[in-house]
Amino acid sequence: MAKSKPGKKDLDSYTIRGTDKVVHPGDCVLMRPSDPDNFPYVARVEKIEADQRNKVNVRIRWYYRPEDSIGGRRQFHGARELFLSDHYDVQSAHTIEDKCVVHSFKNYTKLEDVGSEDFFCRFEYKVLTGGFTPDRVAVYCKCEMPYNPDTLMVQCEGCKDWFHPACMDMTIEQAKTLDQFLCLDCAADDDTKRSPNSFPVSSMLEPKVQTKKRKR
Repeated sequence: MAKSKPGKKDLDSYTIRGTDKVVHPGDCVLMRPSDPDNFPYVARVEKIEADQRNKVNVRIRWYYRPEDSIGGRRQFHGARELFLSDHYDVQSAHTIEDKCVVHSFKNYTKLEDVGSEDFFCRFEYKVLTGGFTPDRVAVYCKCEMPYNPDTLMVQCEGCKDWFHPACMDMTIEQAKTLDQFLCLDCAADDDTKRSPNSFPVSSMLEPKVQTKKRKR
């Protein structure tokens, strides 16, 4: 950890005002927006520091929502998806509203319930250029789109690829009643089957359903 400037001292923790929740460096938090009608901002606390008057500031690294990025929100972005940006800032610790959890993409897909404090991140985002790391991710279905954890998909028993019911001319209700599923290529015993994907191992990817209301 970098040394504090003269007259300032590093703190190991900060208790959110009006709560018993303790924030440590490395934790993710919800920051109060300037417009109360907007969603809270999400940030990762890098450092907690107090000055000579015991005013506490936090050095943070912002998470961006897809709609705040240069490319905007796209079809495969999940409702709880965030990008870890290279935008750092210093804010008063009093603007922290609550703690939250930003999961890895893999861990998020394993959650049984998604709460208002749960988010996920699979990309780092460069604010000035609009670039992403990684710049490529696995794609699925004949539409060749990355996986959106809010959308149900079914797995082909033959090629093991994942498909959106709508892309297979099925309703979601029909897809949920299937005992097994074969894509058109595999159903026709096509020799040019697609390579298997190694993502989830279940026969169906259920969309993530949030169990609590988001804070506004």
